Amino acid sequence: MIIIIEEGETLLEGDALGFGREGISAEGLSASDFEDWVRTAPDPDMLAVEAFLLGEFSQRSIFPKLIKQRSRAPVLALNGGRSLQETLDLFAAGVDDVIGRPTHVREILARIKAIQRRVKFEDKGTVSGDIRVFADGRDPEVRGEQLHLPRRERRILEYLVSNKGRRVTKTQIFDFVYGLFSVEIDENVIESHISKLRKRLRHRLGHDPIDSQRYLGYRLIEG
Repeated sequence: MIIIIEEGETLLEGDALGFGREGISAEGLSASDFEDWVRTAPDPDMLAVEAFLLGEFSQRSIFPKLIKQRSRAPVLALNGGRSLQETLDLFAAGVDDVIGRPTHVREILARIKAIQRRVKFEDKGTVSGDIRVFADGRDPEVRGEQLHLPRRERRILEYLVSNKGRRVTKTQIFDFVYGLFSVEIDENVIESHISKLRKRLRHRLGHDPIDSQRYLGYRLIEG
């Protein structure tokens, strides 16, 4: 999920930039609401955020440091004025990239993935046993062969692989796939997605690689 921080009502709608059309959940928060949230949000909520996008508002220079105290996700800023000094000030404040306005949502996503690749070398994918997932929208590979997955199942598998060795709850997975503030969708939909994902993986691997325990959540097994 991507968090957008902005004072204008347009971006506060969360999906004004069109993230939903690209299969990415996004939520908009005002600067004051975000500041309260980022200081108090539980760690699992912070882990569900893939990137932070700063709109144009006063005192936004304090936000990158505040965010990086709680999260390793990329921080990007929109700069409609395209002022060189403002761009330099934003980098000095700690943002990972500055994007001019207007821009296309795909450029924003491409820049986010570029930052992630530089930091985590995710261009080669992340591996768990016989499964390799990618952060650029590609389908995963299972035993060296591509496995086509519906978008939601692919995102769930990416989350399980990125948390290999740890058990994650249904709520954590839901927040990653659908967004922290989604209220119109029942989080039990995750059980259906995981059931389908397990069948596909079992068919390819010959065994079920997802261990689940009631009340404790899910964990990917590398066996």
